[in-house]
Amino acid sequence: MSSELTYSRVNRDVMRPLFDMGMHWFGLMGIVVLGLAWGGYCWGVQLVKGLGVAGYHPPVFWGVYITTFVFWIGIGHAGTLISAILFLTRSRWRTGIYRAAEAMTIFAVMTAALFPAIHVGRAWQAYWLFPYPNQRQLWQNFKSPLMWDVFAVSTYFTVSTVFFFIGLIPDIAAVRDTTKGITHKVYSAMALGWRGTDRQWRHYMAAYGFFAALATPLVLSVHSVVSWDFAMAVTPGWHSTLFPPYFVAGAIFSGCAMVITLMLPLAKAFKLEEYIHVWHFEHLAKLCLFTGGILTYAYGTEYFIAWYSDNPYEWDVFVDRVVGKYWWVFLTMVLCNCTLPLLWWFKKIRTSMVGLFVISVIINIGMWFERFNIIASSLAHSFDPGAWVYYTPTYIEWGIMIGSFAWFFIWFLLFVKIMPSVAIAEVKETLRPPLKHEEEHAAK
Repeated sequence: MSSELTYSRVNRDVMRPLFDMGMHWFGLMGIVVLGLAWGGYCWGVQLVKGLGVAGYHPPVFWGVYITTFVFWIGIGHAGTLISAILFLTRSRWRTGIYRAAEAMTIFAVMTAALFPAIHVGRAWQAYWLFPYPNQRQLWQNFKSPLMWDVFAVSTYFTVSTVFFFIGLIPDIAAVRDTTKGITHKVYSAMALGWRGTDRQWRHYMAAYGFFAALATPLVLSVHSVVSWDFAMAVTPGWHSTLFPPYFVAGAIFSGCAMVITLMLPLAKAFKLEEYIHVWHFEHLAKLCLFTGGILTYAYGTEYFIAWYSDNPYEWDVFVDRVVGKYWWVFLTMVLCNCTLPLLWWFKKIRTSMVGLFVISVIINIGMWFERFNIIASSLAHSFDPGAWVYYTPTYIEWGIMIGSFAWFFIWFLLFVKIMPSVAIAEVKETLRPPLKHEEEHAAK
């Protein structure tokens, strides 16, 4: 952090994106709006014509939609990890990046929540997923992991949103103090009367610490519950106790990579390099190396267990993943998740902006294909050879997937223009407090 930074300069630099409507922001927004429009059109076609426009073929009834659902739930883990767990361990390198990572968590879960409704086809019937008394006295099957998803994801979203908003309050007050008119009134309402008194700070830190402790176990529990969608089934390639830790490690791996993918362009576009710099990204890359090692070990363990079990159905699925019709999915997964990230062991690449950005994008591609490899290959090559098929997604499914990315990026771009993307209050904690004569000079 530069020694020349002052409290007033931190305010100006971090709040600049809120008031400087650069053309690059409008250009990106235009692109993602087009992507969302295409995704909306594809979903409209599916609503009108039914799920027959998807590439489903018995016995493959989970495809791109569930793959993307699991992918977005995984992306949402890094924000809570960086903001909650690293806050509890007092890791200083979280300061510059945790605010945008928290926002990423909220928007990723919002995106994932779309897919259960999209996947069932009749989206207007999605309210049956929620347990509430109704006139037909129909209740959900609470023994189903799919029902557990509803509770896990909704709890995670609620706690993460409250945690995110609590952390924003001091910074919203800082924005309030620099605005006028209706904008000032809106930010004043959201600031909840914050004045920065000693009593308010003590209550703020107590609440923030409480929600950090509450959110920490959710990082481990939510994706474990999602993994039970697969592990509780008898389908070959799914029925494994390895899935919960395997999914959690993969979620943190992909989530940290997505933070790098988002934050690098953000820091460059809005000239925030003094607050979000290579030091932060290097730590994220090291975290990716750690979780990527766990993931690689899990891949090998899966194959060893399948071979050692001497179960022909189980082993045949894993062999088919390597040499069958989905060999290219398996190869992409291994290259993107196990091989190419090893380049980050070299400090020169780990501290290069180009190296960081390119490999982070590659990791996210690989993590999507990992979920596709788990879902499609197991269903397409299950017990009965007479039912083996080759599932091929249609343009409708690809379009809806593209639309989900556009939906996510629209929310993130709006966040950047509405809220400070770097935590102003915590950045100021790292600076030397101004002396009395400096405060008087700043007041003049």
